[in-house]
Amino acid sequence: MWLVYVCDEEEKELGRQQAPGSCPHCGGKVEAVDVEAQWKFCFLPMCFKIKRKYFCSLCSRRLVLYY
Repeated sequence: MWLVYVCDEEEKELGRQQAPGSCPHCGGKVEAVDVEAQWKFCFLPMCFKIKRKYFCSLCSRRLVLYY
């Protein structure tokens, strides 16, 4: 239980824009969200990443991109 308070990840949304394609579940529009993730260990920043996540605008499901 103590490790939960020592390690932490913060995510902050940077921007949101419409992406090409449609949701395979409901056919809604896809949104691309840029997220800034920061890992902290004992309140010190250890890792900093910017990720792009895809969501459906109708059913709000997280969509995974396969290459």
